[in-house]
Amino acid sequence: MPVNISNSSILDVGLIYHEPAVLEHPRGREILERFPDAERRIVRSHWNIPGLHGNEGAVAEWVQIKRTVLVLGVKKSITTVENGRSADFIAPGHANGCVMACVYCYVPRRKGFANPITTYVNIEDICRGIRRHVGKLGPKTVPNQVDPRYWVYDIGCNSDCSVDALISENVRDLYDLFGELPDAKGSFATKFVNRDLLDYETHGKMRIRFSLMPPSIAKVVDVRTSSIPERIEAINDFVEAGYEVHLNLSPVIYYPDWLRDYAELFQMVNDGTSEKAKRQLQAEIIFLTHNEGLHEVNLQWHPKAEELLWQPAMQEKKISEGGGLNVRYKRGTKGKLVQAFCDLLAREMPYCPVRYAF
Repeated sequence: MPVNISNSSILDVGLIYHEPAVLEHPRGREILERFPDAERRIVRSHWNIPGLHGNEGAVAEWVQIKRTVLVLGVKKSITTVENGRSADFIAPGHANGCVMACVYCYVPRRKGFANPITTYVNIEDICRGIRRHVGKLGPKTVPNQVDPRYWVYDIGCNSDCSVDALISENVRDLYDLFGELPDAKGSFATKFVNRDLLDYETHGKMRIRFSLMPPSIAKVVDVRTSSIPERIEAINDFVEAGYEVHLNLSPVIYYPDWLRDYAELFQMVNDGTSEKAKRQLQAEIIFLTHNEGLHEVNLQWHPKAEELLWQPAMQEKKISEGGGLNVRYKRGTKGKLVQAFCDLLAREMPYCPVRYAF
């Protein structure tokens, strides 16, 4: 059946690049059938598409490419990575990239100048990899800040599952997988309110983390996302649908009057959430880390955002694990900012414990 997307402005696939092997997988054929009118182009590798990846000219069409281009591939490396902050582990990704265009997102750095969604069609291999990893661990015997009972796997580290669910049944398959695993559950952060997910069976094993920041800042840096009021409004509904709902206060960006704006944001949460939602709410706090290469790309399509993100007087350089040049708030400065933020949250939302902050 052709895909029925109520908001075609977020996703309107007109071109699909796919590896030849995609047709050998039921999920690949299923996705192609969802978009019958899209042009198809066969490529050797989903990671290296001439004219798309590494094409500096694509910056001018940054948003258009995200909305209209889809890449399908077969995931070769089924690996699970230890995390310890948002989750115990990062699950092997079922997708990479996003239709949204948050200017601080780290995922585009690897692809170069264009970052549409790549969906992996070998979901059975991905689920087997997770099942095997959980099986080797056995039960979680020592509670930690991630979760007191279950091993938690982040299933949306390199994509947004709320949007991925518009493309395929990969996300639903992962929900069902965790429903079968006695010792693990899934988790993902999102900036898109997909109410179709309210009908998914969570099996009591899915944590959704709604990303929040002051609305005035989100309008600048969270491009093509659901509004902050929409995200807050969704919290109660997702709790009622059986989700564990946390807040992803990320990235926290410093600017004049930032604490005033966050106080107003926290009041919006206070006013918009039920007592039931408040009792289970927790937060993770992540201050901005930016990237020099991404800064240069953003200057070509959204320079206004860089006035917020690129603040050399307050930032220091750091080489990332991948060898890239990142910038973050200077060590002494950042500690004071984190403390001020945590103090504000504790004062305005005392019912919401902080799982971690950095």
